[in-house]
Amino acid sequence: MDRREFLRSGTMLGTFFAVTGGSIISACNAQTAAVGKTNDISLKNDDLPFEKVIKTDAEWKKVLTPEQYRITRQQGTEPPYSSPLNDVKAKGTFVCVCCDLPLFSSKTKFNSHTGWASFYEPIKAVNVGEKVDKSLGIARTEVICNRCDAHLGHVFDDGPEPTGLRYCINGVAMKFIKA
Repeated sequence: MDRREFLRSGTMLGTFFAVTGGSIISACNAQTAAVGKTNDISLKNDDLPFEKVIKTDAEWKKVLTPEQYRITRQQGTEPPYSSPLNDVKAKGTFVCVCCDLPLFSSKTKFNSHTGWASFYEPIKAVNVGEKVDKSLGIARTEVICNRCDAHLGHVFDDGPEPTGLRYCINGVAMKFIKA
């Protein structure tokens, strides 16, 4: 998928999401989760330099807002241009909203004009994992927090140098800690 196609699909998806409340996306996520939509290409637990955070759905619902839960635990997507984190230009660190693991530095943030916070690399590669996501009928690479398995967003190969990657991340899935 090239950048123009992605932007068109993101704009259409955002419009659809705003009009319908994302009911089809939730349905797709529920259906694909039921049939095992992803091929996990994350690191094994023994290879991680930190302990996994494992909670039940009830425990996650107690500590997250309904929107944070929908995005991070049910692989949801926030509407484009809806997150205040898109406009953050201060120095600092973006951490996982679920477990506070540092994910991205403001040094690697850039404006991709897609409506989501974008970064060209994580703080540490081990802090994020990847899964193949076919929930919209095309293969994309889902990005997750490697400590708590929270859905963060997706990564694409149309980013800037030095990596050429664009980590397109839901602002709801992160908190910003100012330096």
